[in-house]
Amino acid sequence: MQYIPNILFFLALVAGIGYFIKNCKKIYRNIRLGKEIGEIDNKSRRMNNVIRIALGQSKMTVRPIAGLLHIIVYVGFIIINIEVLEIIIDGLFGTHRVFAGMGSLYNVLIASFEILAFLVLVSVILFWIRRNIIKIRRFWKPEMKGWPKNDANYILYFEMVLMLLFLIMNAADQQLQLLGAEHYIKAGSFPVSSWLLPLFDNFSESTLIIMERSAWWLHILGILIFLNYLYFSKHLHILLAFPNVYYGKITPKGKLPNLQSVTNEVQLMMDPNADPFAAPPEGQEAPEKFGASDVTDLNRVQLLNAYTCTECGRCTDNCPANLTGKKLSPRKIMMATRDRLEEIGKNIDKNGTFKPDDKQLLDDYISREELWACTACNACVEACPVSIDPLSIIMDMRQFLVMEQSAAPQELNIAMTNIENNGAPWPYNQMDRLNWKNED
Repeated sequence: MQYIPNILFFLALVAGIGYFIKNCKKIYRNIRLGKEIGEIDNKSRRMNNVIRIALGQSKMTVRPIAGLLHIIVYVGFIIINIEVLEIIIDGLFGTHRVFAGMGSLYNVLIASFEILAFLVLVSVILFWIRRNIIKIRRFWKPEMKGWPKNDANYILYFEMVLMLLFLIMNAADQQLQLLGAEHYIKAGSFPVSSWLLPLFDNFSESTLIIMERSAWWLHILGILIFLNYLYFSKHLHILLAFPNVYYGKITPKGKLPNLQSVTNEVQLMMDPNADPFAAPPEGQEAPEKFGASDVTDLNRVQLLNAYTCTECGRCTDNCPANLTGKKLSPRKIMMATRDRLEEIGKNIDKNGTFKPDDKQLLDDYISREELWACTACNACVEACPVSIDPLSIIMDMRQFLVMEQSAAPQELNIAMTNIENNGAPWPYNQMDRLNWKNED
């Protein structure tokens, strides 16, 4: 009978981690539905970006208040979880505070965990106030209705409860230590939970043990639930921010990639000795499709971007098109891409392979009005704290519209026709282009 709690803990741990791994495999599979990206260059620079942007949170602090609060939660999340290692060992082997033998260092660690837990609790409450009471504008855009809005609050509630359970667990443990309860050895320093001790004065030892054990179980089970909730939440960025920053764009932001197949075609047209009707050179295949109309036409980094999106709205908050009332929201572009990718993943789960569903990212998830509202200014790319590039998806979908459907807006078609005929986007003869110099 004494081993039943250990067995139950082991089963909960295996189930929680197993389900998490299963969902991670789905994410990996879905991302691999995108096109390969080829060999990655500048690896040292990319690692520097990971350290500076993902680990160092350098782009978060551009907005000092949100940046400071996020750093507190981020550091707390990392450091407090060191305690999870002790909880796992205690749960598996029936020990209690197995690291207590570290002496004064253990006291420092527990004190640090408590202070961080308190700071995280305060930060999360302030985040909730900013989102729900102050109602900061970027959190109340049209795409943030329903699940995205609720998801953000669920995470905040989760974190509040986990921190409170941690402090309650320690307070009950400390009271049991003071009472000299069996197995509750005197270990740890409790600068925060000590303030809760008056609440436990009138409880018996058996009641305190039930309270401490309940908080302990709820805390570790809550962590396992939180871990598996990440798959369904925008907080998946906790795991994906690091690879996303590593694979993020490092070329100048104003530089757009050339499509090699188009470059080859232009070079063929410019070569006076080339035969325009000749077959492509050996090994060079004609592109199946120009641009992107669905998520499987995007590359794997773009799909990783979609899963990494934190829905913080900094991209949309800096988008000039959105600020002037246009329909475009870069955040919505990323959310729509992720939603479509998830839909395809569920289709594969159900049918074993993808069964055509008469849907695509273009029109069903992202409208043409949104795509053509973009000014390609890169403000969204610059603002993103984890190196997401909504512009690349917009440009790929525009490319599909222009090159596959000849569906550019009339203004753009006129400009392209003038460039073709006059060498400039204006409707003037090339011989008249310099007439302005002779005007008085």
